[in-house]
Amino acid sequence: MTTTEKNGVGRRFFMAGSVGTLAAASLAAIGTANAPEAHAASGSAVVPDGSVIKSGDSRYMDLMTGNNQRFVSNPDYVRLITSTKDAEAAVREAVRTGKKVSVRSGGHCFADFVCNPSVQVILDVSPMNAVYYDKKMGAFAVEPGARLMNVYETLYKNWGVTVPGGICYSVGAGGHIAGGGYGLLSRSHGLVVDHLYAVEVVTVDARRRVRTVTATRDDKGELGDLWWAHTGGGGGNWGIVTKYWFRSPGAQGKNPSEQLVKAPSTVLVSAISLPWDQLDETSFRRLMTNFGAWHEKYRQPGTPESHLSSLFNVSSKAHGSLGMFTQIDAASPDAKGVMERYVAAVLDGVAITAEPVEKPNGEIPAMPEFFKTREIPWLQATRLVGTDNPVITNPTSRGAHKSAYLNQKFTDDQIAVLYRQMTRPDFTNPNTMLVLFSFGGQVNAVAQDATANAQRQSAFKFCLQTFWPEAADDDFYLRWERETYEGMFKNTGGVPVPGDQLDGCYINYPDVDVANSDHNSSGVGWQTLYFKGNYPRLQRAKASWDPTNYFTHSLGIELPTGSAS
Repeated sequence: MTTTEKNGVGRRFFMAGSVGTLAAASLAAIGTANAPEAHAASGSAVVPDGSVIKSGDSRYMDLMTGNNQRFVSNPDYVRLITSTKDAEAAVREAVRTGKKVSVRSGGHCFADFVCNPSVQVILDVSPMNAVYYDKKMGAFAVEPGARLMNVYETLYKNWGVTVPGGICYSVGAGGHIAGGGYGLLSRSHGLVVDHLYAVEVVTVDARRRVRTVTATRDDKGELGDLWWAHTGGGGGNWGIVTKYWFRSPGAQGKNPSEQLVKAPSTVLVSAISLPWDQLDETSFRRLMTNFGAWHEKYRQPGTPESHLSSLFNVSSKAHGSLGMFTQIDAASPDAKGVMERYVAAVLDGVAITAEPVEKPNGEIPAMPEFFKTREIPWLQATRLVGTDNPVITNPTSRGAHKSAYLNQKFTDDQIAVLYRQMTRPDFTNPNTMLVLFSFGGQVNAVAQDATANAQRQSAFKFCLQTFWPEAADDDFYLRWERETYEGMFKNTGGVPVPGDQLDGCYINYPDVDVANSDHNSSGVGWQTLYFKGNYPRLQRAKASWDPTNYFTHSLGIELPTGSAS
């Protein structure tokens, strides 16, 4: 089989234009899913016209930045990568000319890892978007440019399976997976990387030679370290990922439908709005405490509650309301009862009358029809939330993001800071929220060192975020964001230092402030906040697979002390 034959239909759609790219990619992958031989490897060796985009090209302005307009680069060129061989050639050229590179799959990075003034070449793998079953590997192949919604639709429509990934449809698989990956099915099925079987990476060795390496879950030694590093170590550290393969641990037989997580047939969905004008500080404290206490109680796997997942947008008072979206597999034990008891537990003792979600609220679209719990098909529910995310999917906005894992509920002091900041009379931005995500469950069934993602005892996690349109307002919003976050963690030096209550930060919500002593006075480095005790092994993988530190960024894995670079 030639490389061109392996490429299949998907590549022919990419250059059709930015508006149609996602839909075309989805159709291409689905259309060839029943003919895996035609899709058995990544891409074509033929470089399409216009794959090197320089200043003056009409596409350059779009490609010099990502989804967050705070971060802009001025690269010599952007190289669109269409295959593994193309990736090798692109890296070889950049190495030969001494260019500093960054790697992009979907463009949703919350920090300046891809787009910053020092970057001379952006290697963009978004054209590599195939999703198919690889018979030779006995696993599902996902290329790094595939958007999450395309991954879900292709896996589900053709085989009834899925991965427990995130809700935002346009996030690229490349970065999402490397950072661990989680979503509304993670309490039932763990992290995305808990199902990662293998990874293909274009690397640069100590003599600056470029080669492609495949590492699997079964490998030991340096190859084992390379696979392991991609189970939560973050993107842009070891090379360019050109393919992931997924097969759940313990999967049996040769039927693709039995190799990965079975997606629910239907789910129960609830969406409620909680008006700010019915809340004072006492009732707000009770609401936040209730949410945390429920998740703390049910953070372990193997209970009926572990199938429920909730996304609670604690929006600023300027928005007018808080919003909570909750989902559970309708076929799980006592699903309806678990859902009813959860909502009741969150609202217990809070003198508030829940209302329908009549307008978008943070990451929740308007969905008044789910004020009363409804049962709908799982893929429908996935589209409902993922394709109409009012804030994250806006490619014109500027944003600030900070994360934390919590093992236990919020303290009263933390809630007091949050209440004060969310109700400040001088803060009038409705697109501001602390998003609380259910965590734990099956995530916590995995040992801390089994994958690079070390947070395996948490109850819930959060992302504090605010969005605004104008660069002139950066200082105001960044100051608000920092005051809120650092105030909530004042007792631990302004950051969520791992301990009894807190468990660090999530690398897929990167925040360079935690590496700055002006904002992190804890004495605990960003390395520990993101990776805890797993950091030394990540450094070992770095020394083996990127010994010259060719792939690096502002929170990049560092070479061990004494290593040459």
